[in-house]
Amino acid sequence: MTQTPDIAGAAALAICESLMLALNDRKILPEKEIIGVLTDAAKSHEDCAAEPNALPHHAAVAVLINRIIAGGNSVRRS
Repeated sequence: MTQTPDIAGAAALAICESLMLALNDRKILPEKEIIGVLTDAAKSHEDCAAEPNALPHHAAVAVLINRIIAGGNSVRRS
């Protein structure tokens, strides 16, 4: 079985990551705030995934966001 790539989702992720980096580089948002935004987004999807009849992608989205946080993809860490 072949998985179809989500082109819109990949584009949105790349754009958001670039925006996060730009906001941090220009000292508009500190790393702590960016991590907070990502943590809130992951928590929102975790909460949705816990509801009855939840779509399975919510859990997968939460996992991906948490991997981004752990990997430092959206913040240039010193």
